[in-house]
Amino acid sequence: MSDSSQPDKLSEDGRTEAAFWFAHAETVPPHVHPLGHLVHAASGVLSLITDDGAWIAPPNRVAWVPAGAEHRHRAHGVTDMRVVYLSEDAAVGLPSGPAVLAASALAREALLAITTSARRSEVARAHLRAVIVDEVASAPEQPLHLPEPRDARLRRVVRRVERDLTGPVSLAGLAAWSGVGERTLTRLFRQETGMGYRQWRLQLRVHRALVLLAGGQSVTDVAAACGWATTSQFIDQFSPLVGMTPGAYRRAASAVPRD
Repeated sequence: MSDSSQPDKLSEDGRTEAAFWFAHAETVPPHVHPLGHLVHAASGVLSLITDDGAWIAPPNRVAWVPAGAEHRHRAHGVTDMRVVYLSEDAAVGLPSGPAVLAASALAREALLAITTSARRSEVARAHLRAVIVDEVASAPEQPLHLPEPRDARLRRVVRRVERDLTGPVSLAGLAAWSGVGERTLTRLFRQETGMGYRQWRLQLRVHRALVLLAGGQSVTDVAAACGWATTSQFIDQFSPLVGMTPGAYRRAASAVPRD
């Protein structure tokens, strides 16, 4: 596999698939691609970051980045990043904006197969690419997007919540702290993030948990760091959003990838 020095370019032999290693916390500067592409973490976890917010792609998900969308990546844990670039025709059934989609077992196997160094004919690669697109295009979009607010008042409130997730902070408390009315904050959260405050904060806690688990912290420690009163409550709220338990996610994030 390639190193991460040129993750914004196609491979030198003209293939529209590639694989890159990233060290923990390594980032790729903002860039754009002429082709849309699917990104999968065979091990570790990837963040996809744009001006509109952040998406996290656990091992059972795949991130979609449309052609021309400026973005950057951040690795959480040592990460094996697999990329499949798609023509405009092949990408017709995929979302118009960045998204995280469920990756079936079949899609994962096809992604791993097409991005290895094994020699395959273009016909064989086209078949694998078609399987990947069919599987991913029919998968539901996953609620792993954390929107970045643009309103300065809400951005200040968001930064305040992000600083400490260990204890609950009510919307009324944030209104008193910020000097912005509670009704105004309620409206801003809906307008800017598409979620109410409680749902947005849950998304934030799950995002933080994904990062900490990928870094090797225990499920119990992560639950406490992200403000869950009990480990069982953490498991109950994390699992439906991520599609696996925190323990299973932690194991998958640290799994040894196949070449």
